[in-house]
Amino acid sequence: MTAVEVNFDGLVGPTHNYAGLGPGNLASQRNRARESDPRGAALEGLAKMRRMVRLGVPQGVLPPHERPDTEALRRLGFEGDDARVLAAAARHAPDALAACASASAMWAANAATVRPGADGADGLVHLVPANLVSALHRSLEAPTTTRILRRLFPDARVHDPLPASTGMGDEGAANHTRLCATHDGPAIHVFVHGIDGDDQVTRFRPRQTLAASRAVARLMQLPAEAVVHVRQSPGAIDAGAFHNDVVCVGDRDVLLLHERAFAGGAADVDRIAAAVEARCGVPLRAVVVPASQVPLEDAVRSYLFNSQLVAAGDGRTVLVAPAEVRETPSVAAWLAAAATDPHVPIDDVEVVDVRQSMRNGGGPACLRLRVVLTRAERDRLASGALVDEARIDALEAWVRTHYRDRLAPADLADPALLEECRAALDALTAMLGLGAVYPFQR
Repeated sequence: MTAVEVNFDGLVGPTHNYAGLGPGNLASQRNRARESDPRGAALEGLAKMRRMVRLGVPQGVLPPHERPDTEALRRLGFEGDDARVLAAAARHAPDALAACASASAMWAANAATVRPGADGADGLVHLVPANLVSALHRSLEAPTTTRILRRLFPDARVHDPLPASTGMGDEGAANHTRLCATHDGPAIHVFVHGIDGDDQVTRFRPRQTLAASRAVARLMQLPAEAVVHVRQSPGAIDAGAFHNDVVCVGDRDVLLLHERAFAGGAADVDRIAAAVEARCGVPLRAVVVPASQVPLEDAVRSYLFNSQLVAAGDGRTVLVAPAEVRETPSVAAWLAAAATDPHVPIDDVEVVDVRQSMRNGGGPACLRLRVVLTRAERDRLASGALVDEARIDALEAWVRTHYRDRLAPADLADPALLEECRAALDALTAMLGLGAVYPFQR
């Protein structure tokens, strides 16, 4: 097998803060207005990347975005130089300032949906950047994400995002799973949507539409037999599973999910399994965790399913889970039982501390975009796209040089914070060999 899965993690940005901007994201709402620790958050993310490298999993990075986004604030009617724009927004529209200062691009699972070269006749890797129209702060990300992806993947086909319409709401790989026997062989792409037309929503509005999922599949030139569309359970969304990756994770022929992940329940799992067996020639190893053992609320609180399910370099299947799984009794009990259950195809659990991200509703899986690449495709990536331990050492030093260890909501209006962010990004793009990718660098 020449193709392997590379995890591209989003580097946490210097403006990481708790503004509570995500409706339906219960952790984000609970921690609204708390002081954050951008330096600690970035170092936690880098420590997770180091663990992946030591597991033998290829690891890449996606740089943060320039924040606060003063050009977006100008489009919202604030005038003057950067300092005046920030001051006026803080005084008259603090929510708009918080949105334009969000570091949410750190959650790289929302960056794009990915199709490996093996899955299409053109042999190219396809990436469809997500439009993220469900919230202002996330909708600002698409242009910069598209530029970064085109710079990192010069030989891939990086599409434009879908049109920015709520009817075309696309949240990227957080609602997509690729299942296969081997990464070189045929695959099934499972797209999960939360809303189809005029569906009724009880508490939180779903973010991914069926129309968007269908459009992404078309852009990626996937044949109909390689695609399964599934609706996410409204109950899961109302419990705080704002993306499907909060209640479901897959890797190769393994699918780990909560009993209440899909609207169709067991019938949806059977439909996915039939598609995998028919196209990939292997049975799907589905592990459905019953609500009687792990209540949906505990699954969301612990982010058991927002773990990374990865193939380690020695062949083991490893679940890279947040520390909160050990602190939630029902989840800890299920993991203990699963360790000796021959029907659970997970060899080990690696626990990582990403608490700063978790407080904003993003676990290990939120922080990474999975891209299957051949050796030749990896060789053609931008020079700084992949990291080893030496590069992680350098990134940790970069974080300690440029990041604050405390950030309160009022600090978002500090012009010095914007200058610190720009200085950090200038140094980072030089370190990664990316050239000018941000507006302030032009």
